[in-house]
Amino acid sequence: MTAEIPVLTIDGPGGAGKGTVCMRVASAMGWHLLDSGALYRLLGLAARQHGVAVTDGEALARLAEGLDVSFEINRDATAVTTLLEGQPVDELLRTEQAGSDASQVAAIPAVRDALLERQRNFARAPGLVADGRDMGTVVFPEADLKVFLTASAEERARRRYMQLKEQGLSASLSGLREEMEARDRRDRERSVAPLKPADDAWVLDTTELDIVSVVDMILERLRDVLPKQSPRPAE
Repeated sequence: MTAEIPVLTIDGPGGAGKGTVCMRVASAMGWHLLDSGALYRLLGLAARQHGVAVTDGEALARLAEGLDVSFEINRDATAVTTLLEGQPVDELLRTEQAGSDASQVAAIPAVRDALLERQRNFARAPGLVADGRDMGTVVFPEADLKVFLTASAEERARRRYMQLKEQGLSASLSGLREEMEARDRRDRERSVAPLKPADDAWVLDTTELDIVSVVDMILERLRDVLPKQSPRPAE
């Protein structure tokens, strides 16, 4: 990361709208996107494709250092395609196997260190929007603008419930809320990179806001922080 490459970090709990907001802001600015939450699953998938055991910390760290990953936003900023070595792998990342592998590789300190550097290497011209839980506190502590996106547990559970319904899946609203609250506690209390706003982060509560309003607010703040930067014209 250099002074010439602007970085926006957007952290926050699950269901706060980070993924959609990051995608739309990155698209509007013409910047690169980092979905940090996908990296451990991607590393686990890469390990299987290259015949590396998910318990081999040394080999995994080497693989992580050069992990060939990109996140491509479609033309109308409605979806992101995750590419591993140039191939789309979104469906593979949703499998139980990918989740199991991710949990194993994430427990290895050498892997975490290697992925930290790999994440920082995503900062490339003309700029980067980094989506995660410790982007502003650990990965990019010198970011130009740090946003901590949050919302009430009730609202985050409602959003997730509506997503599942749109996909034709059944879910319990109360159960989703309990799961989110439990995950929030785990993320806040973990010893490594706990979920919390950076000291200089802008905490933005989206409970009463729609996506368009949130994106507009962040773009306006970016214009204030980086007056020479501006959203690219719509195509």
